Amino acid sequence: MANRMSVAERRARVVRRHHLGRTAPALSDSVNATVGLHSSDPASPYLSARARLGGFAVEDLEQALFDDRSLWRMHAMRRTLFVVCLQDAAIFDAAAGRSIAGRERTRLVRDLSAEIDPDQAADWLEALETDILALLDDGAERRTADLAAALPALRTAMTVGSGKWSGQVPVSSRLLPTMAMDGRIVRARPAGTWRSSQYRWAATARWFGEVPDPMEPQAGRTALLGRYLGSYGPATIRDIRWWTGWTARRAEAAIAASRAMTVDIDGSTGYVLAEDLDASEPPEPTVALLPGLDSTPMGWKERSWYIGGHGARLFDRNGNVGPTVWVNGRVAGGWGQRPDGEVVYRLLEDLGTEMTRLVDAAADDLTRWMDGVAVTPRFRTPLERTLTA
Repeated sequence: MANRMSVAERRARVVRRHHLGRTAPALSDSVNATVGLHSSDPASPYLSARARLGGFAVEDLEQALFDDRSLWRMHAMRRTLFVVCLQDAAIFDAAAGRSIAGRERTRLVRDLSAEIDPDQAADWLEALETDILALLDDGAERRTADLAAALPALRTAMTVGSGKWSGQVPVSSRLLPTMAMDGRIVRARPAGTWRSSQYRWAATARWFGEVPDPMEPQAGRTALLGRYLGSYGPATIRDIRWWTGWTARRAEAAIAASRAMTVDIDGSTGYVLAEDLDASEPPEPTVALLPGLDSTPMGWKERSWYIGGHGARLFDRNGNVGPTVWVNGRVAGGWGQRPDGEVVYRLLEDLGTEMTRLVDAAADDLTRWMDGVAVTPRFRTPLERTLTA
C-alpha cells in the first residue's frame, strides 16, 4: 500500500462530505451525505437533517416524505430503518433489503406455524396479504388499528421469544413490517407527531405511483459499496461488513467489482474509490450536535480515530450511539435535553475557549430550534442519562 491516509485527512473528509458545518445545498444532499438517514428512532432523521442543512424545518422532511414522496423510509442495512432517496431505493433493496425480507418471512411462517396448521401457514399469510393490498388499493393511508378492524385475521395472536422472554403479539406486528421489507407497502405519515414510531401504511405502488426497477443483488451491492466509500471511505473490511451486514464473501466481491483502491490507515488496510485519493482542504472550525443513532457515528465499526476513548459513555451495550458533540470531525462530548427542551452538553476533553464558545452557540441554537420540544432517544446511553437526570 503506497498510499497513506492520516487521521486528520479522515476527519476533514467527514466534516466536508457529511456536511457537519450545515453546508448541504438541499435536503436530498443531507440524505445522500451519509448514504441514508438512520430512522430506527423516528426523531433521528429530522435532527440529522437539521444538523446538515441550514434553515431546515420539520415540515421540510415531512413534505419530502409524505407530499413530494421523493424519500422512502425503508429497511436496509442490518435490518435498520433508513430514510433514502426514492431513486436509490432499488440499490438498497437489492443490496440488503431483499435478503432481510426473505429471512423475516421465513421466521414469520415458522412462528405462525406454532399457532395454526403448519401446512397452511404460508398460504394463510399470502391470502391475508392479498386482502391487505386490496384494502389499500384505494390509495388511502391506514393505521394498523384501521387495518385490523377491517381484517380481523390481523389480530390473530402469535408467540414470540422463548422462556421468560416470550409473549403474545398480534400477527399484524410482524406481517406489516415484513410486507414493508418486501416493498409491497410503505410507512406513510406517523399516527402522531414527527417523534412518533407508529406509522400509517399505504400500498407502495399507489403511494409512489412509479418505483425504480429492481436490480440484481450483486449489482446492488456494488452500487451500495460505491455510495458508502464515497461518503465514508477509507473504510476497513470490518467497517464494510458491519455497516452492510454482508458476509465476507459478499463484501469482498463488491470490493473487487467496485475496483476500490487500498490505503494505509494507521497500519490497517482501508478501501477508497479509485478516483478518491486527493487530499481534502482543511475545514474551518466546525461544531455539530448529532442525534442518537445518527448515521455518521454509526458509519464505522472501528471508531477510535473519531471517538477516542469516549465510546463507553456515548454508546449503549448494544452498540447504539447517543447524541454526540462533534468538533472538527471527531467526537468531543455528548448532549441531551432537559424536560423543558433545553439542550445541555458535556465535553469529554478540553477544547479551549474558542471552540467551547462554538459548542455553547450550537447548543443554544438547537434549543431555540426545538422550541420547547424534548426528544428522548430510543436507546439511552450513560452520558445522555446523566445529563438529563
